[in-house]
Amino acid sequence: RNTTRILVANLYDFDPATDMVPVERMDEVDRYALARYADAAARMLKAYDQYDFSTVAQALNGLVTVDLSAFYVDVTKDRMYTLATRSHARRSTQTAMYIVCDGLARLLAPILPVTADDLWRHLPGPHPESVHLELFPSVDRYKDEALSPRWDALLKVREQVNAALEQKRKDKVIGNSLTAHVTVTAQGGVGRILEQYRADLPMLFIVSDLELNIGPADAVDGVTVEVDKARGVKCERCWRYVPSIRQEADWAGLCDRCVDALAEPPHQ
Repeated sequence: RNTTRILVANLYDFDPATDMVPVERMDEVDRYALARYADAAARMLKAYDQYDFSTVAQALNGLVTVDLSAFYVDVTKDRMYTLATRSHARRSTQTAMYIVCDGLARLLAPILPVTADDLWRHLPGPHPESVHLELFPSVDRYKDEALSPRWDALLKVREQVNAALEQKRKDKVIGNSLTAHVTVTAQGGVGRILEQYRADLPMLFIVSDLELNIGPADAVDGVTVEVDKARGVKCERCWRYVPSIRQEADWAGLCDRCVDALAEPPHQ
């Protein structure tokens, strides 16, 4: 219930009639979230056909606690709360969240009817009065066999980074992860993947600053992580540590990215 509340709350300014991003144009992190949702939904649908309700509950619990709450909601907070309202990245994430909420309402209906009804009523845009008169979702189009292995590998590295961050928190070297500067050294196939996604790594690890060192591509896969305090100054809006912040009266204390987000023209 808490996870679906977070997801649907992020859709407060989303109109599916005008703001949906086509799946093929969505950012990879959002397409990966949809692929994980599609995998869990497919298992749930098969279990429903077999009246195997324990498997339905297990697949649902894994999707909500691991894929959505511990990963997707966490790594997309920055884009949801600090990027320009109508930026592509934010609308891409909202599109994924809308698709997942719509599907979850339908999948929850047989086993959690009241929760499903609550979620259905809070979905943006016009929709039929009751989810209990609707069909289960069709999810095949969200599966992505090419994308998922790469992001599965990235998430394994994320686990290593999170462990290193947690140790530095215990040692009181850093506070939250945005106060950290992370150095990742990788080689082999995992190094090639990290190099490919270099621009996405600060989002994935939720850090302000990241240094990536790539070793030989033909070496055995390996990753090492070092964590220090982030360099620079803290932006008062997004809390990232950046090389410099603005000094003008209207934008004092903000980074350039936040200034650009706040300068977005009003919706016409």
